[in-house]
Amino acid sequence: MPVKEPQVYEVLAGVFASEEVNTCFALLGDANMNWASAMAQGGCDFVYVRHEHCAVAAAMAYARTTGKIGVATVTCGPGLTQIMTALPAAVRAHIPLVIFAGEAPVKTPWYNQAIDQKPFVNACGAEYVRLQHQRSMRTQIRDAFLLATTEKCPVVVAAPMDLQNERWNEPLEELQTSHELTPKVLPPLPDGGSLDKAAARIQGANRIIIMAGLGAVNSNAGPVCIQLASQLGALLATTLPARGLFYQDDYSIGVAGGFSSVVARRYLQQADLIIAAGCSLASHNSDGGKLFSAENVLHIDVAPRAISQGREAAKHHLCCDAKIGVEMLCKILPQRELNDQSYWRSNSIAAEIRDTPADNTEFAVEPDLLDPRDVVKTLDDLIPSSWYTVNSSGHCSCFFAQMKKRPADRFLTIREFGAIGNGLSFAMGVAAAKPEERVVLFDGDGSLLMHIQELETIIRHYMNIMIVVMNDGAYGSEVHKLRAEGLPEQGAVFGRTDFASIAQGFGATGSTVTELDQLPALIKQFDGQVNNSATSSSASCVTVIDVHVSDRVVSSVIQRSHTY
Repeated sequence: MPVKEPQVYEVLAGVFASEEVNTCFALLGDANMNWASAMAQGGCDFVYVRHEHCAVAAAMAYARTTGKIGVATVTCGPGLTQIMTALPAAVRAHIPLVIFAGEAPVKTPWYNQAIDQKPFVNACGAEYVRLQHQRSMRTQIRDAFLLATTEKCPVVVAAPMDLQNERWNEPLEELQTSHELTPKVLPPLPDGGSLDKAAARIQGANRIIIMAGLGAVNSNAGPVCIQLASQLGALLATTLPARGLFYQDDYSIGVAGGFSSVVARRYLQQADLIIAAGCSLASHNSDGGKLFSAENVLHIDVAPRAISQGREAAKHHLCCDAKIGVEMLCKILPQRELNDQSYWRSNSIAAEIRDTPADNTEFAVEPDLLDPRDVVKTLDDLIPSSWYTVNSSGHCSCFFAQMKKRPADRFLTIREFGAIGNGLSFAMGVAAAKPEERVVLFDGDGSLLMHIQELETIIRHYMNIMIVVMNDGAYGSEVHKLRAEGLPEQGAVFGRTDFASIAQGFGATGSTVTELDQLPALIKQFDGQVNNSATSSSASCVTVIDVHVSDRVVSSVIQRSHTY
């Protein structure tokens, strides 16, 4: 009997499979469900979410955690328009994604969900690839993966549903994968003249801070940054996404930027040189120029920047891989005599960094409510450093950024578009990437409620996630700003949602916390649930800890921007 020709969607799924896609985040509709079924039959693991935005946001976290391309799929029309918040965040965070989207049928004169999808995607800064002709479809998908890899960007691949359901009638010739075509580029080395200028600038500085970003994390530059800081009598800091890279070093002042602690801000403002290794030098990183000026920044990066987000970011540049550049500086710069008081290496400075609270402003906390700063310190002491932690956006994220015991390779935050409501999605992405690990999400009540439906997804997929929600009964940033400006606050205050009952309604464990001494038992309980689930493939290990915190405690970043 003649061999039956495959349908187009089966061939398209085969190209994705050849690109080693083994996890996909999906919400199915008419225009993508056949493709997704073919992918699943081919062995791809699917996380079926309840909202399209969450599929793409989870794929972002998966990509950041694994170093692979994140893959998601949505249907046409409203399925595509629902991802318009996730796409710009992925663009700005340079996260490689490939999103398979359906398109309305081309052979139908009218279709209810028809819309010109390309302008929406392009407006977000992402790439759009439309599959229209069988002869080029396989190559277009391969090239989309190549583009996502080389440009570190999201690419939407779209195919009309009626074309997907046709029989494939083109030859299925062997196709090279994007992995085979991706150029093997060695990390760039600095030129001698630039290296000498950088060394001379460093030798002329006394109060130095070495600040590492994700580029330093990805190139494994952490150890050599510590070595160079020791040679120079320098302090260490990180950008927010790289938070925790130096968490065990006595001279690490933590995050540099709007979320900096009191001590970090003082030293950043006093520094006469910031060596920025593998940083994007975003505006938040310098708190809009309030922490350090471009004149005092030496940027070590494969693509060093003079201008970033509308402001001059660095006056001095060294174009090379972060690790290689710092290593070469270690070799040519002498060890300093660190007993000279002009350098920042002493037992008293280490003690100051260790013992000074991130923010010691006093607030009148009501009875039966907690200070979020105390909650964060307690959680930091209780949660093992081996657990993965996810920090969402919102007012509470400033408090969680002050955790001192979270290593960079077990911490995830993506804040480039400033959107709340991503926490559950990011936690799902990390849990899908690390299914055997314990994942802790730190989120606020307003953010968590935006996509609370994904609790059902997390439970259905047996993910090991503990959700700690800072419940102040309000949109924290907005209520504090409204109060500072003397404006009515009712639009930002909603009362404390009963997250414990909501969690239990979904089938998860839920608890309300009004005392810090409740936390040890709850964390131990979650750990025990995960241990017990190891012997059962159908056990849910989702815990929601609803911590009631005072809405009178204002984060330091809002204190600085508004008068209280």
